[in-house]
Amino acid sequence: MGGTVCGIAAEIRFDGTQADVGALAAMTACQVHRGPDGSGLWVRERVGLGHRRLAIIDLSTAGAQPLVEPALGLSVVFNGCIYNHHELRDELGKLGHSFFSISDTEVIAKAYKQWGTDFVDHLIGMFSLVIVELDSGRTILARDRLGIKPMYLDERPGMLRVASTVPALLAAGGVDTTIDPVALSYYMSWHAVVPAPRTILKGIRKLPPATVRVIEADGSSREWVYWEPRFERDAELAGWSQADWSEALIDKLRTAVKRRMVADVPVGVLLSGGVDSSLIVGLLAEAGQSGLATYSIGFESAGGESGDEFEYSGLVAEHFGTDHHRIPIESSRLLPGIDAAVRAMSEPMVSHDCVAFHLLSQEVSKTIKVVQSGQGADEVLGGYSWYPPLAGVPRSEAAEVYADHFFDRRWDSLTKIVNRQWLPDHDAPMAFTEQRFAVPGAETAVDAALRNDTTVMLVDDPVKRVDTMTMDWGLEARVPFLDHEFVEFCGKIPPELKLADGGKGVLKRGARGHIPDAVIDRTKGYFPVPAIRQLSGPYLDRVSDALNAQAARDRDLFDRSVVDQWLAAPNDHRTELDGNALWQLALLEMWLQEHSIG
Repeated sequence: MGGTVCGIAAEIRFDGTQADVGALAAMTACQVHRGPDGSGLWVRERVGLGHRRLAIIDLSTAGAQPLVEPALGLSVVFNGCIYNHHELRDELGKLGHSFFSISDTEVIAKAYKQWGTDFVDHLIGMFSLVIVELDSGRTILARDRLGIKPMYLDERPGMLRVASTVPALLAAGGVDTTIDPVALSYYMSWHAVVPAPRTILKGIRKLPPATVRVIEADGSSREWVYWEPRFERDAELAGWSQADWSEALIDKLRTAVKRRMVADVPVGVLLSGGVDSSLIVGLLAEAGQSGLATYSIGFESAGGESGDEFEYSGLVAEHFGTDHHRIPIESSRLLPGIDAAVRAMSEPMVSHDCVAFHLLSQEVSKTIKVVQSGQGADEVLGGYSWYPPLAGVPRSEAAEVYADHFFDRRWDSLTKIVNRQWLPDHDAPMAFTEQRFAVPGAETAVDAALRNDTTVMLVDDPVKRVDTMTMDWGLEARVPFLDHEFVEFCGKIPPELKLADGGKGVLKRGARGHIPDAVIDRTKGYFPVPAIRQLSGPYLDRVSDALNAQAARDRDLFDRSVVDQWLAAPNDHRTELDGNALWQLALLEMWLQEHSIG
């Protein structure tokens, strides 16, 4: 297919043996949910590629993958969508290339032939891809700038396997499934974020975002980061007023939203009723999009917390006359929904949004294949609670203040919960944070936090969550706030304009006149699943079962007295940002047990 979301698989051997067709087939079959519209396998001696297809661009068989181009001497598998593929096709055509399909996959192949590894600089979109040079045996791996599309690696002496999901690599067999202590310390400190290249399993790594890796036929390799947002002021824009910034921001977002309408199937919007998704709807309506399908979800209240945002999403849908779908989720669906969401995860993710997104995606996928979503706005535009405490903090102290206000818990607390044999010998989460914050650039403490969250936290929490949960139902989510040119522009905006009006001020002010004021002036909403935040009844039973299972006792990750104490008072123990601490432990155990780890 031309683009979009799919599952990819590859095996490259460096030990003189043939690629294992059985392993490739297992990896590919394991990703059927990511690509229900077709499959393909290609093997040539030591290299094999596999693909599951979700047809979004070029619905014909000409868009099928793996794409093998004997004339170019290339074979390609690709997951994602290149939004500027029409423009690139025209450019490459003028340079002498001819095309047999209208797929963006073919554009990638010709772009690589024309520009070599610099081809990634020409791509606007989301992608993870593998290119094999048939003659040299060289293999190229690449991932989009903001890591919207995943790429997991199982690398051993003599072999490399690549897949879009961890379960696919596990299905191929032989993975070292020992828990990585450093990754575990990240998971417990940082809302389950495990920065690339690590995962919770020692034997599986991930290609970092904005990275190209070139692997020679003998197994030697080199990799580099090809893009980084700067988060610094631009001297040429020093005279801009707040209104100038807001107007330019909306204009950049308008371009990003328009780009993400490129498809040969309809594109809808996940409408939460917040500023971000409402603005996407408003800009599409302005552009003349009629009959736009919008979707919102709601859960029953629990523990005094409301579980839906229908009031605001309905207001926006009515204002713009969208074809709106309200999806109320009965409580009876939530418990099986938890296990289904855990099954879908490539890595354990604690956000209860996961369950909400999984159930939402299940319903949305019944009527549409592609949606736009508002993820990323808080990270690039300063919408979260841990940014204001950084305002005015000396740049040299930024990492420490960030950790105090954002980490679920600091090292001292962590060592009382996780048994020492499962921890590294140093405070790895803080060491990583200090290293990231010490990188030159990012002018102020707020800029440093925004850069970190955009390039690390965002990639391995919200973005991964949306991709995993939507793709489990063969639904593609596009995220205009993570258009790389939009992100570059946001990095130039003075932090005080972002922190204004309770966060995202520059966006809220720009949104006036484009969406109803009531949406802009409301308190910030989240994607609440009250039954998980306030554990009781069958949800508490599920958590208890996971933590008391024989597998959990044998593994002995967590101090037993702590587990028992928390189970006795399941809603008393919260993380720094008011997450349920017990849920965090249980979710990890659920995931490990689901995938028969250890």
